[in-house]
Amino acid sequence: MEIPDRNFKVVVIGGSAGSFVVVSRILSQIAPDFPLPLVLCLHRLKHVRSGLVEGLNMKSKIPVIEPYDKEKLKPGVAMLAPSNYHLFVEFDSTISLSTEEVHNHSRPSIDYAFSSAAYSFREKTLGIILTGANKDGAKGMKSIHDKKGYTIVQNPATCDVDAMPQSALKLFEPDQVLSPDDIVKVLNGLTGK
Repeated sequence: MEIPDRNFKVVVIGGSAGSFVVVSRILSQIAPDFPLPLVLCLHRLKHVRSGLVEGLNMKSKIPVIEPYDKEKLKPGVAMLAPSNYHLFVEFDSTISLSTEEVHNHSRPSIDYAFSSAAYSFREKTLGIILTGANKDGAKGMKSIHDKKGYTIVQNPATCDVDAMPQSALKLFEPDQVLSPDDIVKVLNGLTGK
């Protein structure tokens, strides 16, 4: 499960249907001294403002927060895209939030989060796409791939709904296709690098 040592600047994870369970598993097994900022872009109900952060924090070994606009990325902190806001990763290692039109029926859009991280950090971006019911995130993952970032797609056989990983796999060949437990091993392999 080793990956190249690229001095990654950010890890971006996107998911939709079924992803809460997978993200909870990742956060419950991640090293408490995880050294990188983690950006989570999950499709969520736009009228439900609370509960998800609290639920993730109950399981997570690292803090999970909903960032404010222009908040700095922080090593060892997971930033969850707020309900009904697009999240963008900026060149200056800050987060921008936007309420522009929905993309792929979604706000937050995984494509926007992934593409902005790829544009800002290029080969120093690690992107992970999880289980989900639509194609949001596939083009964003391809952006990470095209900018020479590292890409991991959840193995469709381990997904509750495999449309999102399958959409990514139709666009490009990722660096790895892994189960949730192997994704955790990759992330924990970054600790100490």
